[in-house]
Amino acid sequence: MIAPVVGVTGIADTATPSTPPATSVLLPRIGTSVALTVAVMVSSAPSLLPRPAVTQALLTGVLMASALAVAWSARRAFGSPTPARPRLQAWSASAGTLMSIGSMTANVMWQNRLRVAMDVGTVNWRYAAEVAAGAICVAVVLCGLGRAATGFGCALGGGRTMILIAVAGLLSYSVAAPTVGSVIRNSFSASNSVVDETMLAPSSNARSGAPSSLVPWRTLGREGRKFVSGGLDPSTVRVYVGLDSAPTLDQRVASAVADMDRAGAFQRSVVIVAIPTGSGWVDENAVTGAESRFGGDVATVAVQYSNAPSWATFLFAEDDARSSADAVVRAVAERAASEPTPPDVIVYGQSLGAVAGSDAYLSIGRSNPGVCGAVWAGPPAGAVNTEGATVLANSSDPVVRWSADLLWSPPNTSNTRPDAPMPMWLPIVGFVQTSVDLAAALDVGAGHGHRYGTDQGTTMHRCR
Repeated sequence: MIAPVVGVTGIADTATPSTPPATSVLLPRIGTSVALTVAVMVSSAPSLLPRPAVTQALLTGVLMASALAVAWSARRAFGSPTPARPRLQAWSASAGTLMSIGSMTANVMWQNRLRVAMDVGTVNWRYAAEVAAGAICVAVVLCGLGRAATGFGCALGGGRTMILIAVAGLLSYSVAAPTVGSVIRNSFSASNSVVDETMLAPSSNARSGAPSSLVPWRTLGREGRKFVSGGLDPSTVRVYVGLDSAPTLDQRVASAVADMDRAGAFQRSVVIVAIPTGSGWVDENAVTGAESRFGGDVATVAVQYSNAPSWATFLFAEDDARSSADAVVRAVAERAASEPTPPDVIVYGQSLGAVAGSDAYLSIGRSNPGVCGAVWAGPPAGAVNTEGATVLANSSDPVVRWSADLLWSPPNTSNTRPDAPMPMWLPIVGFVQTSVDLAAALDVGAGHGHRYGTDQGTTMHRCR
């Protein structure tokens, strides 16, 4: 009975290893601190355009959650390393916090440089506070959803989880995707057909939709009605044919040429074939600039090929855009060439319109000297042949810079004109930042981002 007593009071205590004292502060692992710091630094890298606090917070929060997921996955895949000493964890957490604060401060300074260059109101420390608070909320919510999904998968079992994922994917592909696609297409069509009763049909016979026009006002679509109603000089010819004006591309092109004949378009010295963007939009700045440049002695024609936004058309119906551009340019050029004094034919396109028009301009221009000029505004990176064309590209336009190549190589900015401070390119980071900027490319004034001014028209040159 003596031995146990001695063991408890002395011998047993010396044989059992002592545990380190618990710290009152729960410190993150070194890998977690590094991952979060990298996420904040990447999200705070310089952007092309001014960014609202909400957008910046979403980006930072998503990257923080993604970084935590990568760190967690790495620990699961390679095993948890031996826990670092609390002092090292504290140093890594402190250094990461200081670097994150420095990155966010630098981001605020960069945002103000952009805002001053683009005549937008500057921000202060509240911007950084809103970004930090919003990012933490986003990261917490995403991490909570991730843990819930992981717990559900573990409770369900690996085999059942895979079956559930396969069934969900099959249902999404066969039922959800077609249904959503149909709803979206119907929404685009309905939006295109809505008639603004406050907008009156033009009275000038030089415009489509006028009483004498061969193309009825109600068939022009939302963007077509804006196009023919615009401008400072109602005597300039503007011809537009919408998707509802004729059922097929050939019929729409024939209607456009016929309405141009009716309006006297081929008696003007310059005819501009404007290739619309995906929704049928033609930039009024370009047309107004051209009408000013040529003193009103100009006709502009556009034929709608889609009612979907440019990004959707670019991804799913680019061939429709190219086919329409080729058919319109070819028909207009052939009709213009039949005149005793043929007008100059200039092709114009912005964004997707530039993509669709560039091939038509090169192929038809080689065989028809009447097609003698082209202007491309904001052409997507690497998607447009710029040979023989005037290119307008803002250095702050993410559309002219974005491509998968940004992941590993800097953008080609040789054709851009400086309009704001340009961020330094970094691998992967440049791609992430430019991708986010795409969403706000139109949220700035003319001359910045994906907005262009009347110089789209005033830079057009007579061919002879």
